[in-house]
Amino acid sequence: MDKIRQSTLHGEVAERVRDLIAQGVLAPGSRVPEKQLCEQFGVSRTPLREALKVLAHEGFVELLPNRGARVAKLTRTTLKNTFEVMQSLEALAGELAGARISDAELANIEALHYQMLAYYKSGNMQEYLLANQQIHEAIVVASQNEVLIDVYKNLNHRVRRVRFTAELSSDYWSQAVSEHEAMIEALRKRDGKELGSILSCHLRNKVEVSALEEMAE
Repeated sequence: MDKIRQSTLHGEVAERVRDLIAQGVLAPGSRVPEKQLCEQFGVSRTPLREALKVLAHEGFVELLPNRGARVAKLTRTTLKNTFEVMQSLEALAGELAGARISDAELANIEALHYQMLAYYKSGNMQEYLLANQQIHEAIVVASQNEVLIDVYKNLNHRVRRVRFTAELSSDYWSQAVSEHEAMIEALRKRDGKELGSILSCHLRNKVEVSALEEMAE
């Protein structure tokens, strides 16, 4: 990983640490290795600690008095509550995207969808989940609502390691693909109401997948 330039604000450090948490490199409950991260990013302790304050406010880490910080654990209750909010956000994003999406954005989402289908047919779950994630994020961006995008981005970071890394049963995987087909069709029709309903149902089904509960403590 490239070192961060000294002139970069602590916001970039926070973004790097968020990614490490989302990817599972920094596991829930583990101590944040400040010295190691400073060396990895090429920064001093000051911007890292400022970044950790931001991440603590966002719920990614917990600050320990005179003992640094540790990665916050995802409890079943926290996970459930977060997905309930995200369900509403994605539903709203779908409604707005149906009315506001550009032809270029639609073409990009369609291309991602076809890539995702190819990964599904070949059984490549890792790449399938990545394309899946990109589709959901692209729909949110197509809402053209900056407040919604910012809130969604923050919450999505918190649960990304669960939402887009869980193993899927063959039945659920097939159902998820069918729901994505319906999403694309609704987007093509610019039917925001239908798209919002599909997205809400899609995420609700995701919450019910037992693999998510197994990954939360």
